[in-house]
Amino acid sequence: MKTLKRFDTAGMLIYIVLAIYALLCILPMFLTVMVSISDENSIIRHGYQLIPEHFSLEAYRTLLNNKTVLLKSYLVTITVTVVGSLIAVIITAMAAYTLSNPNVKYRAGLNLYFFITLLFNGGLVPWYIMCKKLGLVDNLFALIVPMLLFNAFNMFLVRNFMEALPNALRESAYMDGANDVRIAFQIYLPLCVPVLATILLFYALAYWNDWFNAIMLVDDKSLYPLQYVLFKIRSNIEMLSMIPAGASSQYTAPAESAKMATVVITLGPIVFLYPFLQRYFVKGLIVGSVKG
Repeated sequence: MKTLKRFDTAGMLIYIVLAIYALLCILPMFLTVMVSISDENSIIRHGYQLIPEHFSLEAYRTLLNNKTVLLKSYLVTITVTVVGSLIAVIITAMAAYTLSNPNVKYRAGLNLYFFITLLFNGGLVPWYIMCKKLGLVDNLFALIVPMLLFNAFNMFLVRNFMEALPNALRESAYMDGANDVRIAFQIYLPLCVPVLATILLFYALAYWNDWFNAIMLVDDKSLYPLQYVLFKIRSNIEMLSMIPAGASSQYTAPAESAKMATVVITLGPIVFLYPFLQRYFVKGLIVGSVKG
C-alpha cells in the first residue's frame, strides 16, 4: 500500500509538471495570436498583452489586402515545399545508403568530403554565378534546385540510422540476387521511415521559410513565395508607421500586430504537418544521431 501510494504521488507530480510545461509552451503561441488581433494603439500604450484592451483585425486586413497575390504566393510555396522536400529526401537517402555500405570504395574519403561541407562553403558570389550559369533565374527551379542538394547533417543522420541496421540484411539480399536499387527501395528505405520522416520535416521547414532564393534569383512577381511577399508587405507597413500622421489623420499603421499576424499566417499550415510526423520524429532523431 505504501509503494502504491508513493507511486500515485510521484505520478501526480509528474502530471502536474508536464501540465505546467505544456502550458508554458502554449502561452507564447497564444500571445502571438492575441497580439496579432490587438489594436496598434493599445500595443503602443501597454505593450504585448495576453488579453488585449482593444481588439482589431486591421493587421490581417492589411496583409490580406491583395488576396490574389497572396494566394499565388501560397501556391508557389506549397509547390516548392512538396516537390523540393520529396526530391531532397530521396537524394539524401540514396547518398546515405551508399555511405552506409561497408563495401563502397573510398567510403571514408567521401564521408570526410561531405563533413567538410558542414564547416565551409564557397561563398555567396560563386553560388550566385553557378545558379545563373545553370539558368536558375526567374523560374520555379530557382526556388527548388539551390536547396535541393542535400544537407550533410541530414545525410549523416540517415547514414547512422542505416548503419544501425544489421548488415546481414544487405548480404542476404545480395545472395538472393537483388541489386542495390532493389535493396535500397524495398528493404532499407521502408525500415528507415522514422529518420526519413524526420529529415522530411527539416527540409519542409527550410523550403517553407525560404525567402533568400527569391530575393537573389527571382524578379517575376508571380513566382514570389509566401515568405517574401509577407516580408515586403511588412516592410511597407513598418515604413508607413515611421511617417508622422497628419493632424486630421488618426490612422496608425499596424506594425507590431502585423509582425505577429505574419507569424500566424506563415506558421499555421506547417504546424499541421508536425502531428503526422511526430511519432517518427523522436525515434528518427535519437537513433540516427547515435552511431552503431
